[in-house]
Amino acid sequence: MRQASVQSIFDDNRDRLGLHWLGGRQGGNRVLVADAGQRPSVGRVGHMNMIHPFRIQILGAVESEYLRSLGENERNRALERLVGDELVAVVVTNGEDVPGYLLERCNERHVALFTSPQPSPQVVDVIRLYLSRVLAESTTLHGVFLDVLEMGVLITGASAIGKSELALELISRGNGLVADDIVELFRISPDTIEGRCPAVLRDFLEVRGIGVLNIRTIFGETAVRPRKLLKLIVHLEDHSHEAFTDLDRLQVNATYQDVLSVPIRKVTIPVAAGRNLAVLVEAAVRNFVLNQRGIDSTQEFIERQQRLMDDDSQ
Repeated sequence: MRQASVQSIFDDNRDRLGLHWLGGRQGGNRVLVADAGQRPSVGRVGHMNMIHPFRIQILGAVESEYLRSLGENERNRALERLVGDELVAVVVTNGEDVPGYLLERCNERHVALFTSPQPSPQVVDVIRLYLSRVLAESTTLHGVFLDVLEMGVLITGASAIGKSELALELISRGNGLVADDIVELFRISPDTIEGRCPAVLRDFLEVRGIGVLNIRTIFGETAVRPRKLLKLIVHLEDHSHEAFTDLDRLQVNATYQDVLSVPIRKVTIPVAAGRNLAVLVEAAVRNFVLNQRGIDSTQEFIERQQRLMDDDSQ
């Protein structure tokens, strides 16, 4: 099960947010798990909320002023609701002073208490994005994941069909490698899939007949990418000469493949001797970008033919 400990949240965001661990050190091993989203009444991170609590509560200037405005009895009741069983950490932002009663309550309940000089909306955004990546629903696919013309493209196909050789040619044309062989895919938002490379395979591309290549060493730092959003799947298929005659040369209806319940546009490219697959992949990416802008070349061609036929019939 995917999870993130309070200690890892602090370590991974300490430099960016200027975090300081003030109290509740015993709570460092408490965790947030990926299935927390199945409980709609408990969110992961947000500004102080007494009705729908968050696992990580953020106290900014407004929240701190609210607590200061309460009488002692009201404040104790508010703290009782705030520092509940679901809470794993409190972050006091904007450089606000931490009141002694909050520090004491966090130490009693073993709830980590952090401070940050950053504004509270910035802290919420950074931690929320961090958790969405760490706790994202994930899967793995076999293929080569590339950054082609600033677009995340996953090349799939049968073993030994030439995926790695195609990837090597695309890299030599200025595109970038994300992952070879095993691609880790994460759904970081309801309609966004991010592809990453397992740590053990990072920078490496295996090409039959040559061996394992370190792409970063051979082509330089710009030839590799740490991650990329998956936008297009290019599937390679081995076609004989006879099979080419049966292909639909005017594919009016786009095809998609579901990846973690997100539909991803899919293009199938036949593999045969003499075909420049690198050029075809780049052309497929450019055509996909045009489609995203509402420009469909196939449909334009069909409409032009229809107009010519209509003119001839008159």
